[in-house]
Amino acid sequence: MAIPLLNTVLLLSSGATVTWGHHAFFCRNRSAALQGLMLTVALAIIFTALQGVEYNMAGFTIADGAYGSCFYMATGAHGLHVLVGTLAITVGLARLINYQLTSTHHIGLEGAILYWHFT
Repeated sequence: MAIPLLNTVLLLSSGATVTWGHHAFFCRNRSAALQGLMLTVALAIIFTALQGVEYNMAGFTIADGAYGSCFYMATGAHGLHVLVGTLAITVGLARLINYQLTSTHHIGLEGAILYWHFT
């Protein structure tokens, strides 16, 4: 129960940090925007690592009937969604670091943030 609860807290926190970074970007606070996006990526990486730990500690496999199949399919699909979101936020962060985003040219970052909120 500890790892799933911790992962829930990590994902909820990452929603807050990405929102903070998004708001800071529009307020032209580059430093806070960078911090928010970096924290989001860090939380996502920790989430993914903990999901791997959870898989290794599970006392069942995908071949152990309906529960195993449902568990691994649902958490695997969610994990893939998180990985794609992490990649998208990381690309947005790299573009922000390289001064490639402006208040009128940021649709990729905006899309990544919206995608992240659906994680």
